[in-house]
Amino acid sequence: MESNFILGYLPFWVVTYFLALTAWGCLGRFMMQFFMTPTNSNYIWRGFQLLTNWAVWTAERLVPSYVSPPFLPLVAAFWLFAVRMIFGLVMVGLGYAPRISPPGAG
Repeated sequence: MESNFILGYLPFWVVTYFLALTAWGCLGRFMMQFFMTPTNSNYIWRGFQLLTNWAVWTAERLVPSYVSPPFLPLVAAFWLFAVRMIFGLVMVGLGYAPRISPPGAG
């Protein structure tokens, strides 16, 4: 087990933080789209779009075409949360993520 909780597992923290930030941003974008037009100049709306455009673009190409565009941020959030969970489990299994208890503790 690494002695430094943050720096010892930095790749784990960076990737999971980025995936969580983008997934929650997709949920925020999904909720805000009911109040904003796609071309609105509001800086918060533009921030959500800047943060999540890549995820919505990817979801648009991965899901069937009958999924309506307003639901694509929701689909992208689901897939980002799923990827984050799988990534976390793989990192824990490989020993590259912090554990709740030290190894060997009964």
